[in-house]
Amino acid sequence: MGRKTLAILALVGLALLGACDNSPHPRGSERSNTLFVAFQERTPHHLDPTASYSLNETPYLLSVYETLYAYHYLKRPYTLVPRLATEIVAPRYLDRNGQPLPADAPGEQVAESVYDVRIRPGVMYAPHPAFAKTPAGEYRYHAMKAEDAADKHTPFDFKDTGTREVVAEDFVYAVKRHATTRIEAPVYGVFAEHVVGLREYGPLIRAEDAKLRQGLDPAALDKPFLDFRRFPLEGATAPERHLLRLRIKGKYPQWKYWMTMPFLSPVPWEADRFYAQPGMAKNGLSLDTWPVGTGPFVLTQYEQDRRLVLERNPVFRGVPYPCEGMPEDRAAGLLDDCGKSMPFVDKLVFEVEKDKTPLRAKFVQGFLDVPEIERSDWGPDFLADAADSDDVRRQFEARGQRFPKSIEPSNWYLGFNWLDPVVGKGDTPEQQLRNRKLRHALSIAIDWEEGYGRVFTQKAGEAAHGPVPPGVFGTRHGTVEGHNPVTHRVVNGQVVRRSLDEARQLLAEAGYPQGRDVKTGRPLVINYDYQRVPTPEFKAELDWMVRQFAKIGVQLEIRATDYNQFQEKMLKGKQQVFWWGWNADYPDPENFLFLLYGPNSKARFEGENAANYENPEFDRRYRQAAQLDDGPQRQKLIDEMVAIAQQDAPWAWGYFPYSGGAFQQWIPNGKFGIFVYDHTLYYRVDAALRAARQAQWNRPVWWPLVLIALAALWLGWAARRAFAARERAVALPAGTRG
Repeated sequence: MGRKTLAILALVGLALLGACDNSPHPRGSERSNTLFVAFQERTPHHLDPTASYSLNETPYLLSVYETLYAYHYLKRPYTLVPRLATEIVAPRYLDRNGQPLPADAPGEQVAESVYDVRIRPGVMYAPHPAFAKTPAGEYRYHAMKAEDAADKHTPFDFKDTGTREVVAEDFVYAVKRHATTRIEAPVYGVFAEHVVGLREYGPLIRAEDAKLRQGLDPAALDKPFLDFRRFPLEGATAPERHLLRLRIKGKYPQWKYWMTMPFLSPVPWEADRFYAQPGMAKNGLSLDTWPVGTGPFVLTQYEQDRRLVLERNPVFRGVPYPCEGMPEDRAAGLLDDCGKSMPFVDKLVFEVEKDKTPLRAKFVQGFLDVPEIERSDWGPDFLADAADSDDVRRQFEARGQRFPKSIEPSNWYLGFNWLDPVVGKGDTPEQQLRNRKLRHALSIAIDWEEGYGRVFTQKAGEAAHGPVPPGVFGTRHGTVEGHNPVTHRVVNGQVVRRSLDEARQLLAEAGYPQGRDVKTGRPLVINYDYQRVPTPEFKAELDWMVRQFAKIGVQLEIRATDYNQFQEKMLKGKQQVFWWGWNADYPDPENFLFLLYGPNSKARFEGENAANYENPEFDRRYRQAAQLDDGPQRQKLIDEMVAIAQQDAPWAWGYFPYSGGAFQQWIPNGKFGIFVYDHTLYYRVDAALRAARQAQWNRPVWWPLVLIALAALWLGWAARRAFAARERAVALPAGTRG
């Protein structure tokens, strides 16, 4: 090995040292105007605005789509602001004869509420092949055959794209789509209760869909285009190009909140038509994976369960950053971007991180700007770490990593499937009584105060006594009068959990003394469906739950899956006992009480009543309360609904978690809000600061690499010396010494 080779080896070694970098992102990307975020386990199940109703889908959905209304990014209490609408409108009230009523008319007099919503003109859809036209004005890609789509796997595989203005008819089309049979429509049951004519519209669409698919294979991926424009819906019309008219049954003050959600985002019929063509579904081309919206970003990369990338929408009009907020926001620098056009970033990169430990580490190292956009538990998680260690607290402070904490309307609960013969409602009065006592016994045994008050401090919260959390009208949380008499009692003015002896007595009365079936002698085994893969972090929680059931002799069988599989099981109503939570969609008690409303059953109507609970008395009061403004009468109905649910116990009520975000110092305008779903519009990245801090916090340890390089040079030198010695030995005459 010559000097030249040794020199090359040395240069290679030095180059490796220079290139040493432990960043998980491409070299140099830290200096780009990109927001780096993680997601856990799997990619979102739905990106179709009609079907999506899961928290982990919102960061993508509200980056691509816009809503009629939104919540002010900074103001608390939460305040509505117009987004695709030009203003927040008050409804017009009509009596049963169609005559106008005053704005303060009592609910029993109101037959219909009419919302006339002006749509912002000039808003354009992001470029997409569904809008592409020929010079003759015909849609270029609306008459494709299966072979035409054979090599197409993303919208970017098509040569041409187009765009068009959003019009009121796009919102009408979106409302109609909730009656579809083609995809999940989780709020169809709720909307059918309120939108005039939508309940009757459902059977009409099902009949028309059956006609279209007559003679076709029911399992076929390709389905003929179901054109909702052909079938009028009296409750959703467009009297003018930019005027949307929504007719709502009775008086329903909460309807304004639904207009902040993507269920009412505009859907262009062209996208439905485009994706309904032969060969599209086979290649993963649908609104569920490649959405078409007006929002600030466009989904450009979709790598299943690995990576999603969104880039700036080139025709997005821009939205000004707010100039008002809370008193503390100005001092925190949250108003520094007042009036500037958003979005601020050019690209969003979401990458999978299956385990929470490396996800946490990457944030601490500065490789993630925000851990997960949508989750409300990261702030409390890091704050718990800081509370456990002064060194960790000092490190967070030195690095300027912020964890603003708040109390937001959300919950986690353990649910009992009302359709299950053991823990559900029961078929006979006798069985109903036994099943209720079983649910009561289990609800007493699960010590939420211990688990999520003292054990799992990173997910800490306060034990719930019913479905209505703090922070919304009607809550009794934290008061003696609001305690759950099934699981707790009052001793010397303090609310305390009932004893395990009381739980065991109820278990015996349910027919399971010492946890065994009195008829068969077999142990009672209950299946527990959990919505995460049991990594070490989650396994601790699962083991704790097993111990809670074991305290009264009941065996708990864990059936943990990833979230997408869990959702599919829930839709089929195959669960027995399950773990679920809810982040409020809007700041009103209805958004939690509707989780127990019978017509909103998940298994029967694809709604969000995951327990499939049904009680006519609860449902009747729910409908009455929906027509009322906040006040004593509505409070009385809420108290009665909570009392009914406490006795029926479709949930073991779980806990109300503390909430908070986690932000790096180079995200200066990060503010967490449980109702603000379009965070990506507001976040700004100081890329230069990020690059400097990443380099500072992740300085490589050079000496092992230096030793390796020196060892390589020494080995090269030794090999060269040995080779030269052998050459000399061969060259010497016999009988001589070298």
